[in-house]
Amino acid sequence: MKIHESAENYLETILILEKRKGAVRSIDIANELEYTKPSVSVAMKQLRLGEYIDMDKSGYIVLREKGRAIAERMYERHTMLTGWLKMLGVSDEVASEDACKIEHVISAESFEAIKSYVESQK
Repeated sequence: MKIHESAENYLETILILEKRKGAVRSIDIANELEYTKPSVSVAMKQLRLGEYIDMDKSGYIVLREKGRAIAERMYERHTMLTGWLKMLGVSDEVASEDACKIEHVISAESFEAIKSYVESQK
């Protein structure tokens, strides 16, 4: 099943917030992404139905195995592509914004080629 870019962004954001804060609730996601609480609530429901996340009775969100796999893939792509663009002289803000766009459309083959190249330059 193909997951949409918005779902990838939500999963990546959950992972980032988990790393930063430990526990994640919908309000944290809304604040991080500057989305409305109702929008985030709808998205979390869809991610639960798709079995990408679990949510306990207190509203804490936990990535399930397949949700974590997607989140980690997006996070790796984002951080590596941001670093690569900065290495090329792109400003921090633009590099991060562009990496966020590229991470969703780049093929696994192209990403791995860029990643190998970047790692060989270290």
